[in-house]
Amino acid sequence: MQHVAPDGRWNHNIHYHRLILAAVPPGARTALDVGTGNGLLARDLRRLVPHVTGIDVDAAVLGQAREEDDGVEWIEGDVRTHPFRLDSFDVVASVATIHHLPDLEATFRRLADLTAPGGVLAVVGLARSSTPLDHVADLVGAVEHRVLAGRRQVWEHTAPVAWPPPHTYAQVRRAAARVLPEMRWRRLPLWRYAIVWTKPRPVRAESPAEALLRIAKLVPRVAPEG
Repeated sequence: MQHVAPDGRWNHNIHYHRLILAAVPPGARTALDVGTGNGLLARDLRRLVPHVTGIDVDAAVLGQAREEDDGVEWIEGDVRTHPFRLDSFDVVASVATIHHLPDLEATFRRLADLTAPGGVLAVVGLARSSTPLDHVADLVGAVEHRVLAGRRQVWEHTAPVAWPPPHTYAQVRRAAARVLPEMRWRRLPLWRYAIVWTKPRPVRAESPAEALLRIAKLVPRVAPEG
């Protein structure tokens, strides 16, 4: 399935927006697009989530995003240091941004901290191939790109580019697994990977009254002698 922006724009990043959108939990009210760039993911999210925030360090590209859609809250800043309230976003999403941030575990931890309990962290990222299986996936991606690009012109974004990615797919997967227990990982053909993680809800402590009631239910009832 080929996902395109509402205005017809398509590239490898836009192609995988569908994975982010599919991960949005029912009833989500707030979303954060990390490294929003030209803002296309933020605008896609706004079709599903009422309140969307896009953050990016690049003022020029953020200005272009703001001109195209004033319904998103656009913030110029670094997600690692901006004073967002913790646990405040039902969806934290990022496409082609993680490889710009050198400390993988710190990055995943920060994004997890911003995700509300029961909310979803969804990432599509780039990494460097280092294994035979990686290179096979790259060959599959080259074929898929040729087919898809033959249907539509590839749109070139204006956000800064970091290439080659500093981390391998294996390094990204290990870092994510350490920080995001039970995250779901996919290696994608078009030189990408996907991570989806649902933040657990806190377990409520049992009150003394509830504990007594639970114990009482476990005690067998003895009929009185008569």
